[in-house]
Amino acid sequence: MWSDRDEICIYMLFEYVCGGELFSYLRNAGRFTTTTANFYSSEIVSAMEYLHARNKEGHLKITDFGFAKKLTDRTWTLCGTPEYLAPEIIQSKGHNKAVDWWALGRVGADDIKRHRWFKGIDWHDVVMRKLIPPIVPKIMYDGDSSNFDDYPESDWKSSRTLEGSELKLFEDF
Repeated sequence: MWSDRDEICIYMLFEYVCGGELFSYLRNAGRFTTTTANFYSSEIVSAMEYLHARNKEGHLKITDFGFAKKLTDRTWTLCGTPEYLAPEIIQSKGHNKAVDWWALGRVGADDIKRHRWFKGIDWHDVVMRKLIPPIVPKIMYDGDSSNFDDYPESDWKSSRTLEGSELKLFEDF
């Protein structure tokens, strides 16, 4: 892997990845089976990076390390698969590692929208909020919390706390 730049262009040279792009497989399949979706979602979560290609054994391959950097707070780098970019990247508001979770959600959203349950849905109408919600909460005043269930404090106070290796999974959050 190699990258360089001049005043006009960025040049990136990567190892050849013969498996193709995951996005292309999803587009061609229409939708993944639950098993396939779970497999690739698990690999995405464990990698927490934008994914672009698969190797010849079918496992995800992380690429585009030419833009890689250690992130301490926020960055303004515009990079990633355009279909999966988080709004804060596109709007140049600065972003952190949370945009990787957005990308994972977009992969899942692309897949689930093709499920037979959603056949006939006009996704433009959904985005434009033209559909009538089946449940409209009754709001009496700003700050009304009557639509939320009450949860006793004992429920969360008695739950098990994470320890050791479990905590390490979340040390960068």
